[in-house]
Amino acid sequence: MFDNLQQKLSEGLNKVTGKSRLNENNIKGALKDVRSALLEADVALPVVKEFITTTRMRAMGTEVKKSLSPGQTFLKIVRQELELVMGRANEGLDLRARPPAVVLMAGLQGAGKTTTTAKLARFLKEREKKRVMVVSADVYRPAAIEQLKILADEVGVPAFPTDPSAKPVDIVAQALDEARRMNVEVLLVDTAGRLAIDQDMMAEIQALHASLNPVETLFVVDAMTGQDAANTAKAFGQALPLTGVVLTKADGDARGGAALSVKAITGKPIKFMGMGEKTDALEPFHPDRVASRLLGMGDVMSLIEDVERKVDHDKAKKLATKVQKGQSFNLEDFREQIQQMKNMGGVASLLDKLPGANQLAPGAREAITDKPFEEMEVLINSMTPGERRNPDILNSSRKNRICRGAGKDLAALNRLLKQHKQMGKMMKKMKKGGMAGMARGLGGMLGGGGGMPPRF
Repeated sequence: MFDNLQQKLSEGLNKVTGKSRLNENNIKGALKDVRSALLEADVALPVVKEFITTTRMRAMGTEVKKSLSPGQTFLKIVRQELELVMGRANEGLDLRARPPAVVLMAGLQGAGKTTTTAKLARFLKEREKKRVMVVSADVYRPAAIEQLKILADEVGVPAFPTDPSAKPVDIVAQALDEARRMNVEVLLVDTAGRLAIDQDMMAEIQALHASLNPVETLFVVDAMTGQDAANTAKAFGQALPLTGVVLTKADGDARGGAALSVKAITGKPIKFMGMGEKTDALEPFHPDRVASRLLGMGDVMSLIEDVERKVDHDKAKKLATKVQKGQSFNLEDFREQIQQMKNMGGVASLLDKLPGANQLAPGAREAITDKPFEEMEVLINSMTPGERRNPDILNSSRKNRICRGAGKDLAALNRLLKQHKQMGKMMKKMKKGGMAGMARGLGGMLGGGGGMPPRF
């Protein structure tokens, strides 16, 4: 996420963050690089100008001059100003209303409104413990009605049956009555999108808004459209009382222009980011965490939340008990760890949230993908249960059979077995030395000749 902007910002700020003294010249040079990075990221020009002006004023003041570590203080100022541009803190949904609280989803066609409606339904159901219903008011695209129904079934919430021949206002009125009858707490309304803003579209959604009086009106927009996302949101906001924005496809946005422009241009907070295609890939937007990621400081809080929510704690506890008892770490355990990592979004997602990831050598970050882990899993799946539990029995004929079944060569299998042994040694160190032992084990894998799993 925002890889290009993160790299450019880091290159500019690295020139001053380690300095014991800052003067007008090196601050000016650093801010010039920051300005270029923001413009290349497609951040709106007025936002860039305001950001640079405010940051320069603070950097040239006593806050930096009297600091014991001026470089780090300057970095802190940049981070705080980035947070202010995006909003001071996460603004969640305000659902304090007589049930059902109605949330209206608006946006252009192709932005991901229907998928986002389902993601939000799952978020509210699983993380906010709300009783949710969804309804499609898109009578122009029958596929959207069917798509929402399928997604609603997947996330386990009811979808009000939409009659494509009915008027959108009548559909949502019936859905609201049904939601009341079923004691639903939140009704999510997916509306029709268009390829461009037009009067008919605005008139229809304004009528829906007037009839529903929603507590939240969210504008769903593709983050990859850069500052155009902010301009479109502003146009919608002039016709509709928006309460917030949802950025979709943020995981594929290497620039970050939308995230840094929306709040400043529209005055509306970004409330959520779509971080993938799956229905659980919706994250609350935390400006402080995004600012940390942009500056290469990682996002440990989000990483912790991912672990709490996505890791199977029963399986993790079972493995911990096994290690504590001194039992061997077998290939079934190794496969389980690969699957747990996949549940957390894969290695790229984890790396994005780890501090210092921006310090990797050029090209190294792009080379770290899930492919090696996926191919390891294929090899392990090609083994018998007995071979997974006891890889020491793998002789030449067994190895050849496994490679044929997985479609891999012998070298790939041998690399897997080497990685497994290194992981086993790390587990033993964890048993002997707790977290310190585990850290030493990890150091051996990453810096002692093991490295990241090689590319097959």
